[in-house]
Amino acid sequence: MDWVNTGGIPVIMTPGRYNAAYFEHSYLAERTGSELATCTDLFVENNYLYYRDYRDRKQKVGVIYRRISDEYLDPMTFLPESLIGIPNLMDVYRSGNVAVVNAPGNGVADDKGIYYFVPKMIRYYLDQEPILKNAPTYLPFYQEDRNYVLEHLKDLVIKDVAEAGGYGVIFGNKLSAEELADLKTVIEKEPRRFIAQEVIDFQDMEIMDGDEKVLRKADLRAFVLSGEKTRVWASGLTRFSRNADSFVVNSSQGGGFKDTWVLSR
Repeated sequence: MDWVNTGGIPVIMTPGRYNAAYFEHSYLAERTGSELATCTDLFVENNYLYYRDYRDRKQKVGVIYRRISDEYLDPMTFLPESLIGIPNLMDVYRSGNVAVVNAPGNGVADDKGIYYFVPKMIRYYLDQEPILKNAPTYLPFYQEDRNYVLEHLKDLVIKDVAEAGGYGVIFGNKLSAEELADLKTVIEKEPRRFIAQEVIDFQDMEIMDGDEKVLRKADLRAFVLSGEKTRVWASGLTRFSRNADSFVVNSSQGGGFKDTWVLSR
């Protein structure tokens, strides 16, 4: 985060230890040499952002990577009822006195509908073919894709583009005939609201369930740092489902974590 630092310490802002991804927040802070802070540790004074440590010393913050949504970030600008934001943070940001790595508004990239366009963006902007392939994805917003989704609904996984953390994920093969009919009606009415994907039978890994070794679905979240250069860390976050019949590994859905070992580079 140094390359955007306005002059001060770097901070990873977390909602707190009760957040399902708190382990990830603390890991990122440790690996980047940043302070891990909640809103109670951060405050605005004279149009600068400060961090107050456990000794009640204040330090100027030059760059912040926040792990809360836009609407909760600053109760003076967004939702006034937010209790996890920093009052007047946006004034400091607009003045150029602090950098926000994931600037307000960049959550558009978290819209699952964007996933559909990633291979097209690589071809358009880089004039290259993607090295890693997407899971086959359909956007019901387009008539051709909508026809395919409605015809093959029971074989697909449907995702609400406004949801995150494993919420809004529907497996067609888990639905009754009546539920499938209801979902088709919703998709026809709000096609922009959803994407559909082929079900990928991804890797099973051994985990400990009590005293027993069992197989569960797992995935790897890579950490990529982009600045003057883009670098993939020789590490990652391995997540797994605790339920034998589930493909959802998100921590907010009860998923767990495993150590990630990189044996060679």
